[in-house]
Amino acid sequence: MGERRNYSDGYWWSKDGLRLHYRDYGGADDKPPVICFPGLTRNARDYAELATRLAGARRVLLVEFRGRGDSAYAKDPMSYVPLTYLQDVEALLGELGIERFVAVGTSLGGIVTMLLAATDGAKLAGAVLNDVGPELEPGGLARIRTYVGKAVWHPTWIHAARAIAENNAEVYPDYGIEDWLRMAKRLYRVNSSGRIVLDYDMKIAEPFRVPGNEAGPDMWPTIDALKDKPALVIRGERSDILSAATAEKMIARLPKGELVTVAGVGHAPTLDEPEAVAAIERLLAKVK
Repeated sequence: MGERRNYSDGYWWSKDGLRLHYRDYGGADDKPPVICFPGLTRNARDYAELATRLAGARRVLLVEFRGRGDSAYAKDPMSYVPLTYLQDVEALLGELGIERFVAVGTSLGGIVTMLLAATDGAKLAGAVLNDVGPELEPGGLARIRTYVGKAVWHPTWIHAARAIAENNAEVYPDYGIEDWLRMAKRLYRVNSSGRIVLDYDMKIAEPFRVPGNEAGPDMWPTIDALKDKPALVIRGERSDILSAATAEKMIARLPKGELVTVAGVGHAPTLDEPEAVAAIERLLAKVK
């Protein structure tokens, strides 16, 4: 279960004085780097396998939004919104002098990617939107609101894995205990008391519980901002966040886009699935 250390830790400062964290997987500098943005309650560990596969051929950065992983928690919980995350990412790009990159965004990370396309699209060499779009299904959002921000702890990793399995059986119906343990290692950390706890600030739930704060008003213009870019939309076949109809509508507006549906999973694909791996490789082959 141990993770091979093949990255360095990097830090940058937000405009409001938070020390934020990213993982830096080194690679060739003759191609645009890949920058990965995680989902609402997730962190850099979600992308470790993807980064390991891509590193070497390209530099890969795994961002941890404020309030997650090794990034500082915000004093004002109402700063836990996509527009603030966007500002934080722009500060990172400026700090590192990155002028062009490929964005990979899962769920919330995809919303940040779409906002980047609309506000600073010249920097995007390509984009992967993982199980997210400009329209989010109310049922899925309601499901997420039932658990986000609820502090829980477990005495052992097996207990944590079983809890995740109980809550996500419909999302990953084919998972076994090893899969749930792997997910637990991504979601949880061991605190100073030896308890296994969720690795994010429970206060991220405060703005998310306000309808409309998930993204913004009309997000379709952000898709149009990607129309000239290589784009990949990945959807879980069982997703309750990104509907098949919305995904098809997105692709109709993306001349250089590809839609890949990952069979048998819900929100969201891990991007370790063979069809997702192959699709990301196809997208990167288009980005020089």
